Amino acid sequence: MLVQIKSHAQRLGVFQEFQGGHLKIGIDLGGTKIEGVVLDERLRVTARLRIPTEAQQGPEHIISRIAGLVHELKKSNGIEHAAIGVGTPGALAKKTGLLKNSNTVCLNGYPLKDALEVALKQPIRVENDANCFALAESILGAGRGYECVFGVIMGTGCGGGIVLNQKIRSGPQSLAGEWGHMTLDPNGPLCYCGARGCVETFISGSGIEKMHLAQTGVCVSSEKILNSDAPEFSTTQQGFYQRFGSAVANLIAVLDPDIIVLGGGLSNLPGLYDRGVAEVRSRIFGGEMTTPIVQHELGDSAGVIGAALLAP
Repeated sequence: MLVQIKSHAQRLGVFQEFQGGHLKIGIDLGGTKIEGVVLDERLRVTARLRIPTEAQQGPEHIISRIAGLVHELKKSNGIEHAAIGVGTPGALAKKTGLLKNSNTVCLNGYPLKDALEVALKQPIRVENDANCFALAESILGAGRGYECVFGVIMGTGCGGGIVLNQKIRSGPQSLAGEWGHMTLDPNGPLCYCGARGCVETFISGSGIEKMHLAQTGVCVSSEKILNSDAPEFSTTQQGFYQRFGSAVANLIAVLDPDIIVLGGGLSNLPGLYDRGVAEVRSRIFGGEMTTPIVQHELGDSAGVIGAALLAP
């Protein structure tokens, strides 16, 4: 299928026909929704649309949804040509070009980029959604002015992205920044990736809820667990902040970024920026910590803006 799509794209001459302008379209492909924005020449959002993903209908349907969204963005804004970037959970395998590690599981092993280039009749760029978040924050958000930015998404899952001099570092396996799957405890909870004790199993929303359930037998939302002063949540909260401290200290020991920008739903937790930072500081090798750990500035828009910024 991959070979057929590539040859079809070549027959269409998409790379020869495309004439890119200064406008950029970004697409954020999520499990439940697809969001699209238009950035003008000054990198301002001039249009935004959201539609349901309808992932249960399969990869080809998702491709048609994205193509339709791009067409609507162009039509409603009088755009003839625009460069396009797409952010998605998972990453493209360097050898095959197939998508891997996506939580929209029907897309794993699928030639997402090639299929979209055929549907859109132009070349596009595809990147991991956490990388898109980090890119947007490094150029337009809390990380602007810093050379090495590590962007963290802490939500239902836990991911990360590395940006060096406003360029994404993806690595030979497209795994750079996959902070959520660093092992904190090899005897810890089983992660969906097959390993045990990943960062994601301890400090994501779903991980916190499972950890509290295992300790108490009570099912409670992560928001309630982390924002409550009730004593029954103190043990889970303590474990959360300690694991956050260990995970970030490990990250700093390896990468030593100039700034760490937190995004995702859990990044709104005030305790991360005092109690959490204190746990990081207590674990830093050598005892000196100057790396700022800050909240995002672009909000929920960071991922889709970062996708648009992928476009050359």
